[in-house]
Amino acid sequence: MTRIAIVERAKCNKKKCALECIKFCPVNRTSDEPCVDIDEKTGKAKIIEILCTGCGICIKKCPRTAIQIINLPDELESDLVHRYGRNGFKLYRLPKPKPGQVLGLIGQNGAGKSTSLKILSGQLKPNLGKWDDPPDWSEIIDYFKGSELQNYFDAMQNDELLTAAKPQEISGLPQVTKGIVKDLITKVDDKGMIDEVKPLLNLDKFWERELKVLSGGELQRVAIAATIVKDADVYLFDEPSSFLDVKERMNAAKAIRTLIADDKYVLNVEHDLAVCDAISDQISMYYGSPGGYGIVTHPKGVRDGINVFLEGFIPDENMRFRDYAITFSRTPAPTEASTSHKIALRYGNFSKDFNGFKFSAKASNIHSAEVIGIIGPNGIGKTTFAKILAGDETPTTGEVILDKEMKKKPLKEKEEKEGIKIGHKPQYITIDFKGTVEEFFYLINNTLLRDPWTRAEIIRPLQIETLLQRNVSDLSGGELQKIAIAGTLAQDCDMYLLDEPSAFLDSETRMVVAKVIQKIVRSKTKAAFIIDHDLMFIDYLSDSLMVFEGEPGTKGKAKSPGSLRRGMNRFLKTVDITFRRDKVSGRPRVNKKDSRLDRAQRDIGEFYYVPTTLEKE
Repeated sequence: MTRIAIVERAKCNKKKCALECIKFCPVNRTSDEPCVDIDEKTGKAKIIEILCTGCGICIKKCPRTAIQIINLPDELESDLVHRYGRNGFKLYRLPKPKPGQVLGLIGQNGAGKSTSLKILSGQLKPNLGKWDDPPDWSEIIDYFKGSELQNYFDAMQNDELLTAAKPQEISGLPQVTKGIVKDLITKVDDKGMIDEVKPLLNLDKFWERELKVLSGGELQRVAIAATIVKDADVYLFDEPSSFLDVKERMNAAKAIRTLIADDKYVLNVEHDLAVCDAISDQISMYYGSPGGYGIVTHPKGVRDGINVFLEGFIPDENMRFRDYAITFSRTPAPTEASTSHKIALRYGNFSKDFNGFKFSAKASNIHSAEVIGIIGPNGIGKTTFAKILAGDETPTTGEVILDKEMKKKPLKEKEEKEGIKIGHKPQYITIDFKGTVEEFFYLINNTLLRDPWTRAEIIRPLQIETLLQRNVSDLSGGELQKIAIAGTLAQDCDMYLLDEPSAFLDSETRMVVAKVIQKIVRSKTKAAFIIDHDLMFIDYLSDSLMVFEGEPGTKGKAKSPGSLRRGMNRFLKTVDITFRRDKVSGRPRVNKKDSRLDRAQRDIGEFYYVPTTLEKE
């Protein structure tokens, strides 16, 4: 049994605390050499793993939950590819890209996907676990002898592989590169692909704009285009669908697949499983303990790879990494939204005009225990709709009728919503709070952490307990998202409004969030509006659907909530794609354009489900 002892530097931040850690370790009192010591450079605790007995005393005594001790089978050590120093993250195995195919990488955040991309792009040299005495290239190439990676690293050593990488973080692009979009793409275009990529990624609207004024979605498309037009041997894309709406995601998938060639490697890290399915030919999955270690599975076909991930069990390794399977319905919901539920709330016709953009919403009823998904392009008014219902924006015309007793009450100010409480998680999360997550939760709801039901149904499933002693200012985007979702769902309110709750979350956490939202809404018999661009996420949790239509940036219109099937059919027709259902997991899969099923479904107007008459083995 191999023991990994992890000390999280973000949590262990005081030398005095490290001294306490040493005092409580029983090995320090019985051995000439301490099991827990203080790093001379950082002044923080470090664990000598060869002496650690795994007693767990230091874990229980640590006030900031900074220490993890993880046991692994010894046989895994033969697959160790990289380790970040003493008490650092371990990566077992690497993805094995093949020329002429797109390899998709899925799995939890913190499991090693970005580390893998750094190694395969040449930014990081694998140390095979020898962090204190890194091996040379001959030893590394010999380690991978007999696998596809032997030739890959041999070519990398000889500078025969040129790489082009689209980074995960694109917000800093305007600081790195100045000027307008046209100049940037033209400068890096080695293959003369501008005329092909420009319409595919819809760059025309901001072709002459400066990078510093672009939105997140526009910057993402520029970063994808700048990667595609380079003449490289290896193309790596880290979360290319972030900030993009559904149509833009599918366009990005098409653009990335234009890179497929017999002498090109293409890798893609993606958390939107429907998009990953559309882009990839093969899948490698990551599992393990986020921040502690990550294990890469052997490549599988895209269908089997995603199904294994949803099942939570890897047959060829006899490994269960999740104690439940994620399944979808293979049969469509009723064609009309259910009217048997008790009407909980309603709102009336209203409109909003500002900066040349016009938005209108049609009056609708909201039912108890109903989760309403909201989909539509970027810039169509979805966030505006949520802000008006929450009372953060005032409509230009019309009345917002929002009342449990169905009494007509005009909504002009937020405080006028008598008896109506709304929990609103905004699209962009900014928590200006100096203190720990635990202190923040006590500030917004002093019973949140004391209530056993809330801890069991929200805090533990979202794995927030490990974050309670962390400072809010130190949290990542995904961790902030989970904190915001938990704080919203824990409120005692009549309706929840969650704007893009899947942003920054990995595939598995998205499904956990979906289950948590469903359970809270149904157990409390409240209503919820969920705005998101991940179609699999929306499909999984929604009872009904609102489709927003119009011209992005100019005008938008909100349809009344309708059945999931009818709404998806309407929406998918506008983005020009059809879905079929996987026969094992029931998950929605994008049909290839002009395939037999794609043509047959278009002929009968069924873009969302495959009628049984069209199914064939």
